[in-house]
Amino acid sequence: MTLDEEQAFAQLRGENAELRQQLAVAIERISELEAQLNQRGDPPAFVKPNRQKATGEPQLRKKRAAEHNTSRKRMVPTRIERHALERCPECAYRLSGESLDYSREVVELPPPPPVEVIEHQVVKRWCPHCARWRSPQLDLTGQVFGQGRIGVRIASVVAYLRTTLRLSVRLVQSYLQTLHGLHLSIGEIAELAHAVRQHLQPLTAQLKRAVQASPVVHGDETGWRENGQNGWAWAFVTAGPAAVRYYEYDPGRSHLVPQRVLGPDWRGCLVTDFYAAYNLIPGRHQRCWVHLLRDLHALKAAPAATTEVLAWAAAVRQLYDDAQTWLTAHPAPSAAARTQQYQRLHDRICRLGQQYAQTPTHPCAVLAKRLLRHQDELFQFVLLPEVPADNNLAERSIRPLVVLRKISGGSRSANGTNTRFCLASVFGTWQARRLNPLTECLRALQLPQSACAPAPT
Repeated sequence: MTLDEEQAFAQLRGENAELRQQLAVAIERISELEAQLNQRGDPPAFVKPNRQKATGEPQLRKKRAAEHNTSRKRMVPTRIERHALERCPECAYRLSGESLDYSREVVELPPPPPVEVIEHQVVKRWCPHCARWRSPQLDLTGQVFGQGRIGVRIASVVAYLRTTLRLSVRLVQSYLQTLHGLHLSIGEIAELAHAVRQHLQPLTAQLKRAVQASPVVHGDETGWRENGQNGWAWAFVTAGPAAVRYYEYDPGRSHLVPQRVLGPDWRGCLVTDFYAAYNLIPGRHQRCWVHLLRDLHALKAAPAATTEVLAWAAAVRQLYDDAQTWLTAHPAPSAAARTQQYQRLHDRICRLGQQYAQTPTHPCAVLAKRLLRHQDELFQFVLLPEVPADNNLAERSIRPLVVLRKISGGSRSANGTNTRFCLASVFGTWQARRLNPLTECLRALQLPQSACAPAPT
């Protein structure tokens, strides 16, 4: 081996030793980080777990239904721009004749219009016969509120942005200033919302009467703060073409609220969760199976879940699955068949409840007592075709108020609470009936308050 080869070999051995030393330091550091990671435990509850990677062969994408497997429908054009050549791009010869090669649709917004400031000039004129000046009586009903200066179109937009889009007052102020060049103060925007509520107040009373006349009502409640004090937002909603969304605020959470809203003569079917305030409401009840299944899942996931507990929870879940399977297999059952199936399910749920209701220390005792307490209120959806097995309608309907509460923290006064809940009821009802809330609000504000009535369904 030559001298140069020996020097190169020595250099390589030195580099190898240095790399081994760096590798040992890195391995030690990795061990420390893994130990720290293991000490932290599970991630917080709000962190979603990692999605498991798919194993095996990838599945083919499901083919869409024929009615959905079409191209996007073109809109009716409001303006057509023609593009044509006068001369050939190669030989510059004048072109003749024409036919449509292809068309391309571009959807665009026009420039935001500035506000329109209308000056109403009342002219007085002299009457020689009466020897008096005469001027017309200015009537702007349906255009502004009272002696105000802001038109009902702007008021409708403010109510729509505040209620449907759930924007804060300052964001509404920024929207009007940026897009339309209109500056309104914070207080003026708040007063506009109050004025809209006062005009639409008769609609709220009509919605309450519609709830009282409905044979099936969904009920739910959630927290709401008024002037820093905790209270409750109650929702009573109905389904169908004449759907209703009615919201009411009350400082308490007792049975007196649903009794007051539904009225003393109501004898329909009330769909709710298992909250005890609904127990004293007369009539039929359907308790939400989603809440019950969620509690069954928590029971199975508890540390005390034995094989016996898992079997009992599975048996309760099987009752719900059997009821849904029977309804699917019998699209139009007779009343006698419904009653017979209801009785079978009722007997089975009673046996499951009696299994552990008398054993207070058993993990299933709480849910077993619930089954016995509400044994007549779990399968009304089998008896009545218009009654669902869950209370999802009320849960989804009350969610806008939950989002509003998270954004604003509640309301500052009773007047603000009244405005919030009145507009939420009216706008929510329009949305449930698949109507345009902005258009319907403008239509209602342009009518006299005495003629204000719900839009036809």
